[in-house]
Amino acid sequence: MKIIVPMAGRGSRLRPHTLTVPKPLIPIAGKPIVHRLVEDIAGVLNQDIEEIAFIVSRDFGTQVETDLIAIAEKLGAKGTIYYQDKPLGTAHAIMSAKESMTGPIVVAYADTLFRADFTLDTTADSVIWVKQVEDPSAFGVVKLNEKNEIVDFVEKPKDFVSDLAIIGIYYFKSGETLRDELQYLLDNNVVKGGEYQLTDGLENMKVKGMKFVPGKVDEWMDCGNKNVTVETNSRMLGFLNNDGENLVSASVKLENSTIIPPCFIGENVVLRNSTVGPYVSLGDNSHVENTIIKNSLVQTHAVINNAILDNGMMGNHAAFNGKFTSISIGDYSVIE
Repeated sequence: MKIIVPMAGRGSRLRPHTLTVPKPLIPIAGKPIVHRLVEDIAGVLNQDIEEIAFIVSRDFGTQVETDLIAIAEKLGAKGTIYYQDKPLGTAHAIMSAKESMTGPIVVAYADTLFRADFTLDTTADSVIWVKQVEDPSAFGVVKLNEKNEIVDFVEKPKDFVSDLAIIGIYYFKSGETLRDELQYLLDNNVVKGGEYQLTDGLENMKVKGMKFVPGKVDEWMDCGNKNVTVETNSRMLGFLNNDGENLVSASVKLENSTIIPPCFIGENVVLRNSTVGPYVSLGDNSHVENTIIKNSLVQTHAVINNAILDNGMMGNHAAFNGKFTSISIGDYSVIE
């Protein structure tokens, strides 16, 4: 089994955090989004992962590529880097990794996380992972027949068609078949809004009689912007805490401070006269003093003093003093 992970650009909706760290590498509960994603996929597949192909922008840099290959190797898989040089749509992004599209593959977009407990139907030509939602008009949805097979894909339906939203993770029994269908779109310039779309390839496969079935997930968590990313961090902390995972490093230094679980506290974190939690991720080597933090995501080497933070997100090497009298704020920064 192979996993294809389109990562595209850095992500403008999460600026300034994505100016130095691509969105899929922002940590959720102490682990990069894309790392959690491929781990969870591997858990659902219950199969050996041969290769993980990451499709990135060239400006991500060599350190990001090294980190991604390390993520693959931790799962016992080969890590491969491909580049999408132009943002020409989902089908174009996937085809950037066409050399790896052989045998059974999973395609997974790297800005979403999930929790699921289902058995993959490997007899189907494709499994499309979906989540039941209250407002399907905001999503692409699938329509099922009485055999629980997918018979239609509808993008943001104005009238009710289905409440099963496509979350952006797909299994294909034959990577070669998907590759051929997407190559047809590229060769014949089949575009919508100037982009080559995966759904057009799926539609062609369905018309040819291929069997599509849903894989229903229990939880679907987005990482599209700051607010939903903080919410996803909180939800993931809750799940991991319920699973019994130890999320607080033994190297944490507590001085007159309290940690209210669930929290992730990284290595060499110092807490003085502070209360942290619930639902806080605090990255390695961060220092917090005279501060209350809850429902927040803080990356590494942060320094926080004299603050009250709720629904906050701070990047690497960020410093914040709640008693500030002068500030130095870069592009796209927000203080609310």
